[in-house]
Amino acid sequence: MDHIQGQADPEEQSGGAAGLPPALPAKAGHAPAPAPVGPARVVTLTAGEFTLTVNPVDGSEIEPLRPGTRPGRPAKRDAAARTARAAAARPPVLPGPPVPARPLLEREEERERLVRLLGRGRSVRLTGPSGSGRTALLDAVAAQCAGLAPDGVVRLSGHGHQQPAELLQALYATVYEASDQRPDRIELLARVRDIGAIVLLDDLEMGGPALDELLHATPECAYLLAATPETRSPSDDSHIEEVFLGGLGKADCLELLETRLGRPLTDLETAWASDLRFASEGLPLRFVQAAALLRQRDELNHTAEDDDEEEPGVFDERPRDAVEVPLPTLAEGAAPAELLASRVSESARAALRIACALGGELPHHAHLPALVGDTHADSAVSELLDCGLLTPVGTRYRLAAGVARQLEEVGYGDTAAEEARTAARHYAWWTGHSSVTPERVAAEADAVLCALSGADVVAAVLLARTAAPAFAASRHWEAWERVLRSGAEAARKAGEVAEQAYFHHELGVLALCEGRLDRARAELETSIGLRGALADKRGTVAGRRALALVVDREAAEVAASPPLRLEAPALPPAAAPAALPPAPPAAAAGFPGQAVPKAVAAPVAPVAPAAPVSSAKSEAVTRVAPVVPVIRRQEPPTTLSEVFEDAFPISPKPKPEPAAPAPRPAPQPAHDGAARRRRVLLAGAGALAVVALGTVVSLAMSSSDTSAPPAQSPAVSGTKTRSAPPVVPGASGNDPAPEPSDPAAPPSESATPGETTSPTTPGRTPSRTPSRRPQSTPPQPPTSSSVSPPPTSAEPSASPTPTETAAPSPTATSGTGTASATAGGTPGRSLGDGP
Repeated sequence: MDHIQGQADPEEQSGGAAGLPPALPAKAGHAPAPAPVGPARVVTLTAGEFTLTVNPVDGSEIEPLRPGTRPGRPAKRDAAARTARAAAARPPVLPGPPVPARPLLEREEERERLVRLLGRGRSVRLTGPSGSGRTALLDAVAAQCAGLAPDGVVRLSGHGHQQPAELLQALYATVYEASDQRPDRIELLARVRDIGAIVLLDDLEMGGPALDELLHATPECAYLLAATPETRSPSDDSHIEEVFLGGLGKADCLELLETRLGRPLTDLETAWASDLRFASEGLPLRFVQAAALLRQRDELNHTAEDDDEEEPGVFDERPRDAVEVPLPTLAEGAAPAELLASRVSESARAALRIACALGGELPHHAHLPALVGDTHADSAVSELLDCGLLTPVGTRYRLAAGVARQLEEVGYGDTAAEEARTAARHYAWWTGHSSVTPERVAAEADAVLCALSGADVVAAVLLARTAAPAFAASRHWEAWERVLRSGAEAARKAGEVAEQAYFHHELGVLALCEGRLDRARAELETSIGLRGALADKRGTVAGRRALALVVDREAAEVAASPPLRLEAPALPPAAAPAALPPAPPAAAAGFPGQAVPKAVAAPVAPVAPAAPVSSAKSEAVTRVAPVVPVIRRQEPPTTLSEVFEDAFPISPKPKPEPAAPAPRPAPQPAHDGAARRRRVLLAGAGALAVVALGTVVSLAMSSSDTSAPPAQSPAVSGTKTRSAPPVVPGASGNDPAPEPSDPAAPPSESATPGETTSPTTPGRTPSRTPSRRPQSTPPQPPTSSSVSPPPTSAEPSASPTPTETAAPSPTATSGTGTASATAGGTPGRSLGDGP
């Protein structure tokens, strides 16, 4: 059977499965044979401003459109083409006995209201729980709205779509005849604005801003959106009408049950149906399943047989005393999936296991013989659909609401890993077959993606490698991206570096076609690096070509819209005021005390400072304050001095002109920022120096007050009397005392407040006496010492380190420091000279 039209082709008549050769054994659990060798399925598409060549062997190649090759405006489909495409969008015709259509009961009021609103051009949101009959109501509305819009009725499925981009592409492909084109976003929005159709969107899964974007992009379309109450609501300003679809009444539920059962209900069955209607809130799906339960019960009880039939023979399988099967309980009627699955054929139960493994997606009925291992397994789909376990979604079937959960609770999901691996290997063979068109692969996109997510890494890499080119050629790029990302992750886990490089290359090409340049650059650079490690020269060249296109697009975007730069604008050159008379020669030097800046960085027009005017002209001319340009460095500062100069620029002083007479000093400008900053800086520096000096003096005095005299220090007299030291041959009385023998004890001298340090000791700060005014002492040679005044207190204080001579005296002296002559001391005299 053909996947879309339901027509048989020669390959299926001989093989029994979709595209299966006659020699291929259709056995479940075994990997299919490799695809026959044939020409590669190379497809060329026009994607926006690029030409995309989908090559399944070496990867896709992309290049800009050549001049003169841009396609023109596509034409819209006529009524016959729209009818054929609408028939292709319906679920395929199933083999076996035809399934009776579900009657539309108690929906006349809702149907008339929907047709009336759509005829006025209003969009409507049909909200109802799963199993309430939304799809059947959409079919009835589509039959009555066929001639209301110029572009007819368009049927779309919103299952799995969270963003409006793919829905807009599907709408474009349905209305326009453009099989080899996928427009970019700008062209797409321009084309869909001209579409005037009634769009029936079933299984809507988006709302809010995404739905608003879809509605604003197609202002000439009227939408009928079928969604569940759990779907996000539209925004308040979307102006969408709301229609709620509830359950059926008691009479309609009984009528539906009798119609599906084919006979009138008994009193016991009527009471059971009334209780079921109360428990299920009148959902039509529950009564379709209830009718299937009653039919199975009739088959087991053989109630349709003639009572006058002769007794069964000895070879009859039915026992003579058959046990009557009772009515299902109310709990079994509310959750009938387990009971219904236990009474269907083995092939149907195997199909249910496959659907549970694929997340509720049931493969096309042509794939079931190869997946199940039964040549008649394709008839299991009609059997499950008649039982109410399946529901149509677009061109395929999936498990009805709540069925997957009920089956997994009874063990149908225990073999999910094995079933997913089998489905992945089968789809990997099928999607790579040369006779399978990309459109047929796109119809199985949901089942392929579910098999890819549940398979092992080896099967996932193989399936993604064969399915990705088919999705790209069919313009189903949302599925293409999902397959590429899953394949890249599986290849990374499996250690397939070559396949991982292929997937990253394809992701980069896809991002480039969609205008995501940052993502394209990242993916292509990753692919080039991996292929470079593998020494794949051909793949590396293809990646570099695509990366060059990314660079060109980035440069074009930067040239079209330069980025915002956070920089100060360039100041225009300041012009001198025209009302002022020519400045005298003395004005060239500026005001007295004012520096004239010189431009050393950017070319700044010179600014003439305001010249002092005479008293005769001061009444008619207004004084203009000078404008001083700020001089900046070309290079950033690297030293602290350069930073300081940038913060406080100092202009060079002007050169005096001796020839010109000195004019009367003009008043200093009040807003001289540079001079003011210099004064503040100098004042601050002086204050810091005073504080540091006081701190050092305080620390020196405190250390001298608390320190004890060393044990071996020379004897020092603390009184005001002077005594001549003993004269030792070879040493004068003014020589300093020798160093103490104890190296641990610091050397000390007698010092009094007001004593200053000899110039021979560098780096010391002179100490001052708080009660006396210090006086200066002239510097002396290093070998001589000055006279120090008598101490004002008896407390010894620390003194600078004494200066040693060539021949130190073995005896201690009474004084070695220098001081100014005060209170009995004479400047320049030594303590050993006497009075």
